[in-house]
Amino acid sequence: MADYKNLWVFVETKEDGSALNVGLELLNPGRKMADTLEEDLVAVIIGGDVSKAKEEVKDYGVDKIITVEGEIYKEYNTEVYANALTKLIEKHNPNVVLVGATNLGRDLAPRVSSRVGTGLTADCTELEVDTETKNIVWTRPTFGGNLMAQILCPDSRPQMGTVRPGVFSKEEAARRENIEEISEEIAYDKEVRTKILDFIPREEGEDVDLAGAEYIVSGGRGLGDPSNLKLIEDLAEAIGATVGSSRPLVDSGWISHSHQVGQSGKTVGPKIYIAIGISGAIQHLAGIGASDIVIAINKDPDAPIFDVADYGIVGDLFEIVPKLTELFKQRKAN
Repeated sequence: MADYKNLWVFVETKEDGSALNVGLELLNPGRKMADTLEEDLVAVIIGGDVSKAKEEVKDYGVDKIITVEGEIYKEYNTEVYANALTKLIEKHNPNVVLVGATNLGRDLAPRVSSRVGTGLTADCTELEVDTETKNIVWTRPTFGGNLMAQILCPDSRPQMGTVRPGVFSKEEAARRENIEEISEEIAYDKEVRTKILDFIPREEGEDVDLAGAEYIVSGGRGLGDPSNLKLIEDLAEAIGATVGSSRPLVDSGWISHSHQVGQSGKTVGPKIYIAIGISGAIQHLAGIGASDIVIAINKDPDAPIFDVADYGIVGDLFEIVPKLTELFKQRKAN
C-alpha cells in the first residue's frame, strides 16, 4: 500500500476544452482529504485540447496536473479513455481516484476499476478520511435510498469512487507555488470499434441545468394537480430560478425527468432551494444537501423537509405561493 500515493481528481472537459463543473467541485473535498492524508492533490485531464481546463484547475489548490491530449481524445470513447486512464494509474500508482458521476464518469470509472483490480463506490454523496486507518469513507444511498451506507476499500488500491454533480460546492483555493505539470503521450494502437456518427439534439425542455442553478423552486405531491405547476413556474420566473420537481410528479407524468431533484434525479447545490408541497423523503433530501439555504412550504408541520430546512412556512401553499410571487414581482418592478 505504501507504493500508492496522492489523491487524483479526474476533470472532465466540455466541447470547448474547459473544465466541467463537477471536476472543479471535487477538487474542494479532494484538497481537504489530500491534506489529511499528507499527499498531493492531482488533477487528471484527458481531451483533444485541455489548455483551458489546465489553467482553470490551477485556481483550485492542485499540486500537480497530469494531461493526455490528442485528436483521438477529442470526443469521448469508452475504450480509448479507459485505456489512457488505466495506463496512467498503472504508471503513477495513486492512492485515491475521484470521478464525477456524469454519464461519462459512470461509464468510464467501472471499466478502469475492473482493469486495475480495485473496487468502486458509485454515486457518493459524502467523502471523508478515516483518520486511524487513512482509508477513504465513501457514503452513498443504498438501493431504494432508505439508508445511507458507508463503504471502505482497505485491501485494494487505488480507492475509487464516483461522486454526483452538485454534492460539493465549487470553491477556489490559493494557487500552489510551482505546480508540477506532467504531459503524458498515450497512443491507442487498436482499431476504434465505435465511432460517433451523428448528434441528436435534445428535445425542447429537456436541457434543464439544475446542477448549475443558483436558485431552484421545486414542487411536490402537495400541488395536487398538474395545472398547479403554474404556481411553481410563476414563482421561479419572478425570482429568476430554475424549476425543479420531486419524483412523484415525474412518475405521474406532470413534468419531464430533467426537472427531477433527488437520488434518482439531479443532485443540486443552489444558493437557495425552495421546496413547495414536498414532504421530504430521504431520496429527495439526498439531492439537496449541498444547498446553501433550504426554504420549505408545507401544510404538515411534521413533514421531514422541515428537519433540514433553514426556513419553514407551515400553511396552505395555494395561499402562500401566489403572495410570494406577487411580492417578488413588486420588488422587481421597483
